[in-house]
Amino acid sequence: MKHYPQVLVPAAIVALGFLQGCCTVGPDYDEPKTATPAQWSAPMAGGETNLAPSLAGWWKSFNDPQLDSLIERAEKTNHDLRIAGARVREARAFHDIAASKLGPTLDAGGTYARQNQSKNQPVLGDLPMPPGVHFENNVYQVGFDASWEIDVFGGKRRTVEAGNAEVGAVEFGRRNVLVTLLGEVARNYVELRGCQRRLEIANKNLKTQEEALAIAEDRFKNGLTSDMDVQQATALLANTRSVVPLLETGIQASIHRLGVLLGQPPGALLAELSQPAPIPAAPPQVPAGLPSDLLRRRPDIQQAERKLAAATALIGVATADLFPKFSLTGLAGFESTSASDWFKGDSKFWSLGPTVQWRIFDAGRIRANIRVQNARQEQALAVYEETVLLSFEEVENSLVAYAKEQIRRRSIEDAVEASQNSLRMANQLYSSGLASFINVLDAERALYQAEDALVQSDKAVTQNLIGLYKALGGGWET
Repeated sequence: MKHYPQVLVPAAIVALGFLQGCCTVGPDYDEPKTATPAQWSAPMAGGETNLAPSLAGWWKSFNDPQLDSLIERAEKTNHDLRIAGARVREARAFHDIAASKLGPTLDAGGTYARQNQSKNQPVLGDLPMPPGVHFENNVYQVGFDASWEIDVFGGKRRTVEAGNAEVGAVEFGRRNVLVTLLGEVARNYVELRGCQRRLEIANKNLKTQEEALAIAEDRFKNGLTSDMDVQQATALLANTRSVVPLLETGIQASIHRLGVLLGQPPGALLAELSQPAPIPAAPPQVPAGLPSDLLRRRPDIQQAERKLAAATALIGVATADLFPKFSLTGLAGFESTSASDWFKGDSKFWSLGPTVQWRIFDAGRIRANIRVQNARQEQALAVYEETVLLSFEEVENSLVAYAKEQIRRRSIEDAVEASQNSLRMANQLYSSGLASFINVLDAERALYQAEDALVQSDKAVTQNLIGLYKALGGGWET
């Protein structure tokens, strides 16, 4: 009979080890099937095509070295990206913590104590003590303590599965931050160039209007016209001058924003970007791909899908609490009252065996937690489906805005050309005495407004294209 424990303990270890991984409770995750339209409903009227896009470096299509440089630096130094990168490392570390719980733990320890036992303790105090019994002595102990919870029903494996999905969600979250950052850098750069170009037009018109005011004042002094012409020319000049501070403010604000996006002080780029440059022009063709491509290209969609996977796995984690937990525990070491024979064979002690623990009654807490996880999984599914729909909406709106702004721009070009002809004719008629000075001022005002509107439309076309690239999930490799 004394041999049975030596046989039963290894047999129990083998049996529990075999059970590890044989069962996993809770639902298995299946990626949701998402219905996608075959084509975009918005007409491809702005040079867009259904060709598969290559959007990893979409900003290079503008052929602007300054923009390329700003984006390259932003990717390296932007603080939001650094925060997102730290979140990825945090999520990976949490995943490693969860994965480590699948294996056994082994602790080592050693103690020394000087102790004195009571001579009047129960039982022992009632027995006659032979002479020479020491109640005060040293105790030396060193040993190992091991335990291993066998994941019979898969609760720990579901935890690892959830952690792995969370890592994916955080990684896609970082890519979403990157997509947003690239769009913000490009948008603010175009805003800067647009304000600079509008300021150039305002200054050009100020010069023309100052010349017109000088002519009106000279004609008034010579009695060839009334003071009304002078006052009207003065009012037009003042109105144009009032626009200049607003444009200068816009220029400074755009440079400041770009500096912060690059992780630098707001004024760090003033010397680099204060010199005016053209607004980056849109390429003739923009491959937009198909709606189905969006599911793997948009990082926010993939982030929502990974969160759904994590929520599904957590249902299994909660369900595993309904079942018993099996563990193997062991203890081994040396203990002695004398340092001289501390590590001798007679000082050895050990124990090894399986244990089982099962929550029989917990007032429904486990089942309530399962309902909580099911509800969270339903929320994650709804968030995923909504994210998909919102992404489709964003692309459709961007396609419409990009195409329609190009149509608007062509109309404004016609207005600029007509305003230039009108001003030329007004000056000729005024010089010939066949028209009043008010006609010249009106023509100058109309030309300035048309030229300013054309610059704003140029800016809008490029910014709408940037919005389209962002909506398509451009800025990273799939």
